[in-house]
Amino acid sequence: MKSPLLSLPGAVPGEGVDEGVAAHYGDLFREQRALADGAGFVDLSHRGVVTVTGEDRLAWLHLLLTQHVSELPAGEATEALILSAHGHIEHALYLVDDGTTVWAHVEPGTQEELIAYLESMKFFYRVEVTDRTADFAVVHLPAGSIAEAPEGAVVRETAYGRDLFLPRADLEAYAEKAGPAAGLLAYEALRVEHHRPRLGFETDHRTIPHELGWIGTAVHLQKGCYRGQETVARVQNLGKPPRRLVFLHLDGSEVHLPPHGTEIRVADEGEDGRKIGVVTTSVRHFELGPVALALVKRNVPADARLVAGETAAAQEVIVEP
Repeated sequence: MKSPLLSLPGAVPGEGVDEGVAAHYGDLFREQRALADGAGFVDLSHRGVVTVTGEDRLAWLHLLLTQHVSELPAGEATEALILSAHGHIEHALYLVDDGTTVWAHVEPGTQEELIAYLESMKFFYRVEVTDRTADFAVVHLPAGSIAEAPEGAVVRETAYGRDLFLPRADLEAYAEKAGPAAGLLAYEALRVEHHRPRLGFETDHRTIPHELGWIGTAVHLQKGCYRGQETVARVQNLGKPPRRLVFLHLDGSEVHLPPHGTEIRVADEGEDGRKIGVVTTSVRHFELGPVALALVKRNVPADARLVAGETAAAQEVIVEP
């Protein structure tokens, strides 16, 4: 989905899966400061929107998701994962139930595969799964924002701000009232600051929830009966994940940020040192400077000096070794 807000002054399109919205509007740090101060909004209209209706919707989703949602109160936000049979992360859903419908936004382009899986699991349950991406756009208001949501809009409120599900036809009119617009790079910088993983960035085909700190926030340990639950329980009770998410403070003298997938090694092992991880997301933060999220092997010492590509990096623990 290509956002009409790319026509706003200064808008520069994002890249990759985020090409449908603006990466920034000409001043990355100003946009970050505005969001940090609770001002403005972020256009997330490229994200997929999926709804589930029907009287069995919560009981049915409870059987499929990693989160406890069978008694989810109307208006309460949550997030959940869908795992493979081996416990690897396949989908991440950001949910809210409005009393009659569960609304979820998901990574751009993943909604079709998600819906296909959900449809295959309907059986005799009284539910209806619908792709609403063409009709509804997601807009993010930062924490502390005093902006009012349009009447009738579905709101998903979290500690990091509010996600609004707006009719796509109303997006431009809302933007005129809600400004200033902040680009996705500003939103991503704050996501990295808060150590929040993102599907497809911090995950690969073998990622399990423990590696990213998604236990508790997206995975409820007091429920079972979902695909991949055996792996979650086994790692939680008997072992440790093979990798762990870390926060990196990068050398600010480097002009370029190490991109996604950049290999990480221990600095003391020299240029020929073994690969111990990869950069997953790197950003320029208005206060912290260049920082990143990365996945490293669990047994890498927490005080080890690292090198991401050619960039020196100091690690900060997110997931305990």
